[in-house]
Amino acid sequence: MKRRDFLRLAVQAGCTAGLAGTLRFAESASGPAERPKNAMSNRKYWIWNSIDKKATDQALKEKYKALKGHGLTGVYIAGELDDREFEIIKAAGLEIHTWMWTTNRRDQWIRDNHPDWYMVSRTGKSCFDQPPYVDYYRWVSPVIPGVQSYLKDKVAELAQHPAVSGVHLDYVRYPDVILPKALWKTYNLDQTEELPDYDFCYSEHTRKAFKEVSGRDPMDIKDPAHDQEWLHFRYDSVTKLVKQLAQVVHDHKKIITAAVFPTPRLARKICRQDWDKWPLDAACPMIYHSFYDESVEWVGECVLENIQTATFPIYAGLYMPAFHKPEELEQAIGLVHKRGGAGVSLFGDVGPEYWKAFEKAIAD
Repeated sequence: MKRRDFLRLAVQAGCTAGLAGTLRFAESASGPAERPKNAMSNRKYWIWNSIDKKATDQALKEKYKALKGHGLTGVYIAGELDDREFEIIKAAGLEIHTWMWTTNRRDQWIRDNHPDWYMVSRTGKSCFDQPPYVDYYRWVSPVIPGVQSYLKDKVAELAQHPAVSGVHLDYVRYPDVILPKALWKTYNLDQTEELPDYDFCYSEHTRKAFKEVSGRDPMDIKDPAHDQEWLHFRYDSVTKLVKQLAQVVHDHKKIITAAVFPTPRLARKICRQDWDKWPLDAACPMIYHSFYDESVEWVGECVLENIQTATFPIYAGLYMPAFHKPEELEQAIGLVHKRGGAGVSLFGDVGPEYWKAFEKAIAD
């Protein structure tokens, strides 16, 4: 199952209030940039995009000229490094931030050479051959030095491209130990409490690393959901990885951003992600409000919590299928502005009437 299918199922599962999304940006060569003093004059707007090798040059020129005309600052772009499309994007006056899946890796090389890198659940199920929820959930452990080196090499490959302004990390976390509530029906689950099948990582590598610092085997912990040392070990393992990746990106004088869960509080609870501690230049919280049975107003509430917690700019990701009418998109962007957000990023197709609403909202 692909990511778009996963989101489609979420909509079908009863996400009637709509979905709001994810994405990425900011600046520094040696560390996270300071927040701009005048946030309004420094707002930026983005869209999540993918390389399109089949499109003609003319089609790409028209596409990116239009995106620039709508008021976008840049694109977070998935796919291989592509000089042709990058040149067209730059010519349109847009920034390029390459998008990278981080601890969720489907690389054939890893499967062939390091099946031991994959995370393991408390019940002994490896993401190598028994991934949770969806087939593409192939998570590797951030604790393993080989994983860290491999990902640093991948980040360096992206950051060194001369057309690239930054690297955008996604899936930089553990698998969802608790899904957003609106998805429980989709998977016939009650995740009021953590379930062993979805609690990762109990691989030999990670167990050994934890035992070296704590003297305990996590398999012997009777209540892992409330064991502070074990919880923070996993939070910190992701944070340490991000610090290494950020250093690589900053060494190339580029920007590092990340797609993260809606707020630090929810991120820690859901996927062991302590993202407000990361040395980012900006974060793009995935404020998928209908996943949490919330209304559009929740977008603003999350942004406020985020700017009170983090020290870098917050770009609220907005998932376009969430908005049943253009006025809802305009409302969401207005809430982001009101609550101190540095801008937004759009995920999904944007129709003509929605572009009008977008342009009106960012002009206010």
